[in-house]
Amino acid sequence: MRSESFAPPAIPAFDDEAASAAQARQDALAKPPGSLGRLEDLAVAIAGLTGKRRPTVSSPTVVVAAADHGVVDRGVSAYPPDVTRAMLGAFAREEAAVSAIADVVGADVVVVDAGVDGDPVGSPEGAASVVDERVGRGTADLAADPAMTRPDAVAALEAGVRTARTKLADADLVALGEMGIGNTTAAAAMTAAVTGADPARVTGSGTGVGAEGRARKVAVVERALGRADLAAPGARDPVAVLRHVGGYELGLLAGVALGCAADRTPVVVDGVVSGAAALLADALAGAVRPYLLPSHAGAEPGHAIQLGALDLDPLFDHDLRLGEGSGAALAIATYRAACATHDRMATLADLTAADRTTDG
Repeated sequence: MRSESFAPPAIPAFDDEAASAAQARQDALAKPPGSLGRLEDLAVAIAGLTGKRRPTVSSPTVVVAAADHGVVDRGVSAYPPDVTRAMLGAFAREEAAVSAIADVVGADVVVVDAGVDGDPVGSPEGAASVVDERVGRGTADLAADPAMTRPDAVAALEAGVRTARTKLADADLVALGEMGIGNTTAAAAMTAAVTGADPARVTGSGTGVGAEGRARKVAVVERALGRADLAAPGARDPVAVLRHVGGYELGLLAGVALGCAADRTPVVVDGVVSGAAALLADALAGAVRPYLLPSHAGAEPGHAIQLGALDLDPLFDHDLRLGEGSGAALAIATYRAACATHDRMATLADLTAADRTTDG
């Protein structure tokens, strides 16, 4: 029997000693102080998160969680719901955009079925396996009813923590990715519920529904928030937010963020959907916030509000709105470079010692 309550795992505090040691090393490297800009700050931050004075990113992983959404029947997406299932197969066959990007940046991809409609998707022979963490066969229509039961919301969060502790245990950096037709509507509703932002400010065109479609999405989000009485900021239970207006993949990714943080593994936030999951994780356990790292500035309007609420400054802006973890995967290269320069560069003292050895 599924539980009605969720207990986030204990998350270690930022290691100030490791960060200070990393900063001292940065100051001693053979370069003008601050000349590597944000790469220096990122390396110091990862040192404090991992507790390692010279951290490396040698085993990055993108986790892609997929699920369906009943709200899609209200015309909030330009695509039919069966595209979620089709894309899950594409991830398994390594045919998706994030598959190509992950290959370029040297990252593994873990694909998770959190609640895709229909029978479980099998893994093609020779392709990546699909992790079965199905909580249900898609959510209910969040505009009319709670998206899921409270036990199912807890189950999704627990599945994410479990995924972090098992399938992502060997990763030293995890990027959050997702797939689910209709999930930008759920993400907008969750963002409005957690931050108190007006639905019109956090709801975008998603898959490209145009002005009329966007207006329909805003109305759906407003109706969902009114139905669930989630409009007043600060007066809600995060699990209730997930239950009423979330999605199974959103809950799972929030759990992944919490589980990774508990293991001192930094988490890279992608676009507006994984951003909503990050907001949920932060609402459940504020200690997770330092472990949430930025990637890009997403094209969806709600993403900027999410980043502001989480105190995240994006690394780049490529006008991305695909999801899948594509922007977070691209950011992996930056985090790898930040740690590699921090670890491999010589210090001024090293150069001086080498020069003396040559002279001798």
